[in-house]
Amino acid sequence: MTITSRPPTAAGGRSGDEQPLRHLHVLPPRPALTADWPQWLPGEAVVALRRQGVERPWVHQVEAAESVRAGRHTVVATGTASGKSLAYLMPLLADALGEPAAPTAAGGPSAGRRPSREDVLASIRGVRRPTALYLSPTKALAHDQLRACQALGLPRWRVGALDGDSSDAERRFAREHASLVLTNPDMVHRSVLPSHQRWSRLLGCLTHVVVDESHRYRGVFGAHVSAVLRRLRRLCAHYGSDPVFVLASATTAEPQRSSARLIGVEPEEVHVVDRDGSPRGEVSITLREPEQGVDEDTAEALAAHVTAGRQALAFLPSRLRTELVAMSVRDRLDEVGLPVAAPDGLPVAEAYRSGYLATERRSIEARLQDGSVRAVAATNALELGIDVAGLDAVVIGGYPGTMAAFWQQAGRAGRRGGQAEVTLLTRDDPLDRYLLDHPETVFSGRVEVTVLHPANPYVLGPHLAAAAQELPLCPEDERWFGPATIPTAERLADQGVLRRRSRGWFWTRPDRAVDAIDLRSAGGRPVEILEAGTGRVVGQADPGTADRSVHEGAVYLHRGTTWVVEHYDPATAECVARAEEPPFRTQAQSVSDVRVLREHVRRRLPGAGVHLGDVEVASQVTGYLRRDAVSGAVWDSTPLDLPRRVLATQSMWLTVDEELLAELALSDLALAGAAHGAEHTAIGLLPAFAPCDRWDIGGLSTVLHPDTSACTIFVHDGHPGGAGFAEHAYAVVEQWLGATLDRLRQCRCDTGCPACVVSPKCGNQNQVLDKPSAARLLAGVLGRD
Repeated sequence: MTITSRPPTAAGGRSGDEQPLRHLHVLPPRPALTADWPQWLPGEAVVALRRQGVERPWVHQVEAAESVRAGRHTVVATGTASGKSLAYLMPLLADALGEPAAPTAAGGPSAGRRPSREDVLASIRGVRRPTALYLSPTKALAHDQLRACQALGLPRWRVGALDGDSSDAERRFAREHASLVLTNPDMVHRSVLPSHQRWSRLLGCLTHVVVDESHRYRGVFGAHVSAVLRRLRRLCAHYGSDPVFVLASATTAEPQRSSARLIGVEPEEVHVVDRDGSPRGEVSITLREPEQGVDEDTAEALAAHVTAGRQALAFLPSRLRTELVAMSVRDRLDEVGLPVAAPDGLPVAEAYRSGYLATERRSIEARLQDGSVRAVAATNALELGIDVAGLDAVVIGGYPGTMAAFWQQAGRAGRRGGQAEVTLLTRDDPLDRYLLDHPETVFSGRVEVTVLHPANPYVLGPHLAAAAQELPLCPEDERWFGPATIPTAERLADQGVLRRRSRGWFWTRPDRAVDAIDLRSAGGRPVEILEAGTGRVVGQADPGTADRSVHEGAVYLHRGTTWVVEHYDPATAECVARAEEPPFRTQAQSVSDVRVLREHVRRRLPGAGVHLGDVEVASQVTGYLRRDAVSGAVWDSTPLDLPRRVLATQSMWLTVDEELLAELALSDLALAGAAHGAEHTAIGLLPAFAPCDRWDIGGLSTVLHPDTSACTIFVHDGHPGGAGFAEHAYAVVEQWLGATLDRLRQCRCDTGCPACVVSPKCGNQNQVLDKPSAARLLAGVLGRD
């Protein structure tokens, strides 16, 4: 059921403005569908699970467990809070607690076929216990799983964690004794695989790899993780194991295809479990415009929930905003006479974000679970499946960028079957406004396809170098890394990265190949921000955005403190800044151009050609504006002398037909404004159709491009080699540009605003934008009236 309303303007309202638009959608309750415990699950495991309140498993948990037990790669694609953990815990417990069997006389499976589960276990048992690996994209989720495993109280099941917070003793236990190691792809990449000889016990006995929240592995990060998993499978084969992969995600479209691409197998090798048997209470989802501002309304909603005796969680897009909202909630509670501290003396309203100490994060997680903290303002660090049962409400301060993220965040409310309220407050940008105009996009429950590009040469090359250091590369390694393996290895040899010998390609350098790879970055060394006078490191800036964010004279915000940059050296990746509260903010100015290197495919729209290919994007920060911190008025402009940056990546582009331009009869200035406005709005809306945000992509528009000889609009990936987003944009261009046109036509402004053509990332300060002409141009491109 969906109800849409716009309350009538009250007397004395907001200067005659319309009241906020609001949509309400109610998800009805759903009963549980249970099944019997699998007969192969040891009795002590069943007793332990029942002690934790699990009397009977749900049907999808048993279906998935049976699939994994039979040796099939399996993806559990049921909803949030549907107990996906139990689906993979059952086969792990059965292997860990089962009786050892004698090894086979043949010593292993016959060549040419995937070994059966019985083959693998028979070759392991009698020597060492089977092992399993659990991978999580965040520390918080891994530690939540660790607590759940330890709570079972099974002494024979040895569980250990491995992350950046682990002590030497904990790492040694994981390496030498644990039957289940809970970790993340970064630790596998940097610690386990380069030191695989020390981890041979784990790798040689590995029967299962669990990839939790697998939809998070998308774009360049997903390509990196895919390469890590292929390196892992290669080393497992070297040590004689062939693990079954279990993937879990509540929010991915085409789970079979995306899972297969992530782990490097054919889609038909992955079994999908998507019939959800978990119960769900009634969930009320409200999508609305804020009455004051997103942050103010978020704080007000959290305080109202606490006042009503409810426990609530808010999601915000930045660390600073979580701190400000948490402070505002405490102030509002104090104003109405409610306590701002819990009985333990700690705040009843907290912020939660990356950058906190591990002990601080664990404390907030524990207080969420026991109910002593009543409101938390968090970044997406709390988005994933940490079990915080009992949350009554979730407030989402601005669309989080993808439908997958929205449903993950919404799923934090009402876990374990209770009633729940979810509120999404929209920002004043094209994507949020589009969703407000088209609430069915949110309420349908549909999510995006997980996009990743494992063959990206800027990802594959460094990982092949790492693989060669682990074991020499050979032509047969195409099995793991695909058909680009040999050409890429030859290129690395030509560059002196690898050495070609008769037995393959070798790493011969004294340093570690993995140290050149950051799984969560597009590449390059992070820029260290040093405090003037002390040399203390106060933060880091991403190398891809440092020229814009920490150039000399820039105002930089970090953990609630304002810094003014005194010196920036892009060659040494260092900048020096002083703490200061200036009455201005800064905005970088830049120029860019795109050169077409190679066109891969093309097709037609009624008024334009659509192209996909390789491009070279050159950009340069040329100066910055100082703007008044209160009014936003421009004070002055300062030139900068920074290097020209060149990015080789993938792009889609539109070439507008001459016949259409003649029909529109726009002046050169109006056409430039039309193309520029269409580019901005399209980039703002692409995250509704691909799992990216507007900062993952870039664009350029020109009345006449030298490589196309036409009016051209480029939308390109913002990562070297491409991330798959431009390719996806090409595939869905009709729906995507149709939504862009709808946004331009439905926006209530006259000449352009942040909800349509005005972009926060425009390098030339949103000059030359023509909203009406942009709508006419796109209508002609799509053949719409």
